[in-house]
Amino acid sequence: MSLSPRVRDGSVLLTGLVVALVALQLSGLAFWEGLAITLAIFIVLTVSLNLANGFTGVFTLGQIGFMALGAYISAILTLPQQAKSAFLPDLPGWLAGISLDQTIGWLPVGWIAATLIAALLVSGIAALVGAVLMRLSGPFVSVATLGFLVIVRVVLLNADTLTRGSRAFSNVTRYTDLWLAFGAAVLTVYVVWRIKRSSYGRAMFAQRGDRWAANSVGVSVLRPRLHAFVISAFFTAVAGSLYAHFLGSFSPNAFYFDTTFQVVTMLVVGGMGSVSGSVIGATVMLGLGEALRRIEDPTQLYGIGGIIIASVLIAVLIFRPAGIMGQREISLDRLFAPRRRDRDAERRGEG
Repeated sequence: MSLSPRVRDGSVLLTGLVVALVALQLSGLAFWEGLAITLAIFIVLTVSLNLANGFTGVFTLGQIGFMALGAYISAILTLPQQAKSAFLPDLPGWLAGISLDQTIGWLPVGWIAATLIAALLVSGIAALVGAVLMRLSGPFVSVATLGFLVIVRVVLLNADTLTRGSRAFSNVTRYTDLWLAFGAAVLTVYVVWRIKRSSYGRAMFAQRGDRWAANSVGVSVLRPRLHAFVISAFFTAVAGSLYAHFLGSFSPNAFYFDTTFQVVTMLVVGGMGSVSGSVIGATVMLGLGEALRRIEDPTQLYGIGGIIIASVLIAVLIFRPAGIMGQREISLDRLFAPRRRDRDAERRGEG
């Protein structure tokens, strides 16, 4: 029984990823392992933002607010009892008694449960917020979602009993590893790719192209936008949980304009509307940022990296506004097809 091209391509890609992760883990290179985990988290963020922005054409800027909520909720739920008593002594009694820090072997089941709870709660918030904001269009929705990001930051800074305010939220167990991070990244890419190929995805792209024409043929405008916004918030919260349990210590300042700019740049460079473009954009821009950081340190030209990355974004917007991939997707079958044709030609020549 032969496999379909899509299943075969996916199997090849997953096998290559597993081999690469095993090799990286066995190498003992802690820095590169940490960089790979960071890449996986940004892939989740960029693909999620692409679902909300690229698929629907509604340019939201409040996604990192959902990441912050996911990080804090999962961190509070998994914080050990002793650490809660020391660092969050004023927690409500019902919350102080919850500690999802259980593991079964190598599997952190408590963290998985806390992440799912955080993602579902954040999705509920997104549904309430999106029911109002997704009715807007153009710059209005961008400004409104940016206002949501500001509100989240103000709440986190002032909710001392829950978040320690502006102080670092520390003592978070570092559950995030290569396998959890890339497992979440693969799941996010697969789900969003499937959505793009579904009737929901076609409705999202239809109202993005021309919402009046889409309405005239019975395609709702609000429903696909709201679905994309809520699902995007779910996976963004998962990325926040991964981030919190990767660093072990963070503050509200980690979830603001800098991170928003990073993810938006990755999305625009990769291509709005392309899932594989989001992966490429995250990889290219994270690699470029790391390379520029290595130049900044010895030369002491601090800030030059940000200037160059901003210049790259402006250049892409001017010369290739659709990004590297536009709305196209990469197929491994296409990459290997030339080699297959060459082998077939050789066989025919030999015959």
